[in-house]
Amino acid sequence: MQNQRTIQIEPLTATTFAPFGQVLERNGAHHYPINAGMTERYHDLARIELAGPGARPMISIFHGQPYALPLTLRMVERHPLGSQAFYPLSEHPWLVIVAEDDDGIPVRLRAFRPAPGQGVNIAMNTWHGVLTPLERESTYLVVDRGGDGNNLEEHHFNQPWTIA
Repeated sequence: MQNQRTIQIEPLTATTFAPFGQVLERNGAHHYPINAGMTERYHDLARIELAGPGARPMISIFHGQPYALPLTLRMVERHPLGSQAFYPLSEHPWLVIVAEDDDGIPVRLRAFRPAPGQGVNIAMNTWHGVLTPLERESTYLVVDRGGDGNNLEEHHFNQPWTIA
C-alpha cells in the first residue's frame, strides 16, 4: 500500500492566496454607492486573464455534489489560457485546493477553506483541484475563458494526497 501525503486545510486570506490568484470578498474591497445610493458596488475584485485565439469571458453556473473529508486527491488541473473565478451562491462550506508549478509539475499543494461570502479567482495557468463543495450540494457562479484552443491540462498523481 502506498503512503499518502496529507495536506492540512487552512483559512482563506488574501495574503495566503496571493501566489495563486485573488480572494473575492467585500471585506476590505474598494467600494462606492451607485443607483442613487441604493446599491454598494464592490469594484474590480479580481484580475480576469484571457489569452489565445478568440478569447472571450464566459459566465457559467456550476452545481456540485459534496465531497467528504478526509478527501483523497488524485488529480489537479490548470487552465493555460485563462483565469477561473468561483463565487458560491450559498454559504455552504467548500475547499479551494491549489499548487505551485515546478517545470510543469504541481508541487507544494495547499488547501483553503473559504469563509462564508468568500470566492476566489484562480490565476491563469495555476494548478488547482476540482470544485470541492463540502457537506451539501452547492451552486457557484463561475467566470472563465471561452474561445479556441485547449484551455485544460490535467495532472494525475502517482501517489494520492489526503486533505484532512
